[in-house]
Amino acid sequence: MLEIKNIKKSFGALPVLKGVDLQVNQGDVVAIIGPSGSGKTTLLRCINYLETADDGTMVFDDESFQMQKVSKRDVARLRKKTAFVFQNYNLFQNKTALQNVTEGLIVARKIPKAKAVQIGKQALDKVGLSDRYDYYPSQLSGGQQQRVAIARAIATNPEIIFFDEPTSALDPELTGEVLSVMRELAKEGMTMLVVTHEMNFAKTVSNKVIFMENGCVVESGDSREFFEHPKEERTKAFLQTIHDTMSLAS
Repeated sequence: MLEIKNIKKSFGALPVLKGVDLQVNQGDVVAIIGPSGSGKTTLLRCINYLETADDGTMVFDDESFQMQKVSKRDVARLRKKTAFVFQNYNLFQNKTALQNVTEGLIVARKIPKAKAVQIGKQALDKVGLSDRYDYYPSQLSGGQQQRVAIARAIATNPEIIFFDEPTSALDPELTGEVLSVMRELAKEGMTMLVVTHEMNFAKTVSNKVIFMENGCVVESGDSREFFEHPKEERTKAFLQTIHDTMSLAS
């Protein structure tokens, strides 16, 4: 469904992605993990053309694209098949939850307003916000705002959703409600590529894990195998650090 080959990206003299490959099949939930500064978010943004890669190819739905040369028309066409959930929600503060979900449907996709409202309400119902249609972001908790952002994503009926650390701005209780929604989407077969620090999500919900550091993929594979039998010494050290940190926290 989605295959990335040899993606490279530098900011000035700083190489951030050094030739990354990944493959996502329909129905996959792929977790991208690794220390801060490893290039995870930049990878996600390049795949969705929020950043322009310096090199690499992408195959999406059997179409091949040179990532550094793609046309604006192709970017627009590709984005209609995908959705992106940001770390900090990216909601319109002057619009209600329902308006945030319907805005893109009406303006970008030219869906009639009545139909867009119907789709928007269904999406908000799906994420547990049927009683918050008319609430503004300032009236919602962080977890509720992120669920509005997820509703906005699923309302477009995407083939794949990109999540960029969707719980990193939330406290533990609110993190749980967002991850619960993502678990339900996974059960329904939604294809997801998720940059996350939530190891339990990566271990129990994703079926594939990619571990990145310094702009490279250190190790990738089946989630259970990755966590139970990591092959690379750097992976083992990273997982041990996470384990020790969680033990101290508890």
